Amino acid sequence: MLQEHARIAQFISLATEVNGRKKLQKMVFIAKKMNFPFAEKYELHMYGPYSEELTLRIEELCEMGFLSEQCSDKKSYIQYTYHVSDEGKQFLETAEPPHDKLAQCIERMNGKSSRFLELVSTLLYFDHLTKDEQIAKVHIVKNKLNFTEQEMDTAFTFIDELQQSTVN
Repeated sequence: MLQEHARIAQFISLATEVNGRKKLQKMVFIAKKMNFPFAEKYELHMYGPYSEELTLRIEELCEMGFLSEQCSDKKSYIQYTYHVSDEGKQFLETAEPPHDKLAQCIERMNGKSSRFLELVSTLLYFDHLTKDEQIAKVHIVKNKLNFTEQEMDTAFTFIDELQQSTVN
């Protein structure tokens, strides 16, 4: 019944912690694009792909006591950090085991900045287009971020590396 909730709690557990709501959104989207079994639907939003379903699941997991959400005031914004609680660890004992390559994928993503994951996820959102068309779309929808050619190359390399080392 709560299988999709369990997948999200498991994701955060494998990450140990995730700093930032935007980062969590991008990480789950990227994992989904790497064919891990996440059910959340995404739409293009101000900060790239966004899932209202994921936001609701996170809120519900926090309300059930399975996740802890800590807020830190960073002066110009509030940073949210997510951990699995002790109750959440017990909840995860009832979940299906994660795919053996999911932890490695999460670790690689969690080491990247939110800005970089925003670029990667936006490129993946447009993965039905050619590489040049993807780049053009990113420059249109993310024009204020001024992504450089080097950042684009790094993002495509990262995507290729993830695809080679994950579920296909």
